[in-house]
Amino acid sequence: MKKKILVTGGAGYIGSHTTVELQNAGYDVVIIDNLSNSNANVIDGIEKITGIRPVFSKTDCNDRDGVEKILSDNPGIAGIIHFAASKAVGESVQKPLLYYRNNIVSLLNLLDLMPQYGIKGLVFSSSCTVYGQPDILPVTEDAPIKPALSPYGNTKQINEEIIRDTIHAGAPFKSIILRYFNPIGAHPSAEIGELPIGVPQNLVPFLTQTAAGIRPELSVYGNDYDTPDGTCIRDYINVVDLAKAHVTAINRMLNDRSEEKLEIFNLGTGNGVSVLELINTFEQATGVKVPHKIVGRREGDIEKVWANPRHANNVLGWKSEETLEDTLRSAWKWQEKPAKLK
Repeated sequence: MKKKILVTGGAGYIGSHTTVELQNAGYDVVIIDNLSNSNANVIDGIEKITGIRPVFSKTDCNDRDGVEKILSDNPGIAGIIHFAASKAVGESVQKPLLYYRNNIVSLLNLLDLMPQYGIKGLVFSSSCTVYGQPDILPVTEDAPIKPALSPYGNTKQINEEIIRDTIHAGAPFKSIILRYFNPIGAHPSAEIGELPIGVPQNLVPFLTQTAAGIRPELSVYGNDYDTPDGTCIRDYINVVDLAKAHVTAINRMLNDRSEEKLEIFNLGTGNGVSVLELINTFEQATGVKVPHKIVGRREGDIEKVWANPRHANNVLGWKSEETLEDTLRSAWKWQEKPAKLK
């Protein structure tokens, strides 16, 4: 009998790609998503890729009764991958209460219900923002957690602390926290990809929309940072590579491959790429120009951060594989797909 995984936010960008990889690995998937920043058509895309339609419920993870009904209606859920969260750094500075409510209450509901339903493990979607601006690069899992530079980053720090305290108090389940860097790209089939509602908050979808003529130009926030070209540096990781890490983490927990009840892994490529370098790489990989201009810095942005992924490589048994060029080409292929088919 297949093991069953609950994926919160499973109609979203990373959640949908992870659902594909879970189904390819032989898991049954139950998705809950309130569709606040996603589209139910994504479920069709998942089915086209895998031949399997996951169970889907339009449910808000902040609705404890709604979450409990899903668990009751789908007995035997072995693990949870928790993606459901608001995730834009800039927006979080403007709407902090929205972020604290969405990102914290949803986790509390899951942790509260897991023992009652015998759920064995939780994979938590965390972020490199928990490190703030690291003193040493590349950043390892042992780096100090600095004061967050945005409410979004603070919610990830708080959620990690909540998980740590819950595990320490003797919770009857395990957790793996995955701190990932900057996921980009799309599934190579172009059946699913990053599909933000309204104006994109993340760099690559804004870049591809600009390249497609949907946006007049891309704003580069600041060129006076302490980096070689003055623009912020990030570690851009292919979303399918990232999705596969979640499957590896679920396997590790459900098969008791570690005696540790709580583990933390950085997921990145180990390479730092500046905003201008990313634009240039996109233009070279696709042959499409991206109109852009330099504007002032954006509050909440970290100057430079990239991962030391050695711990994930050696202990989790995962590593990124796709090149930046291929990843950007996949993002462009997804952008070019007619909107009516998305």
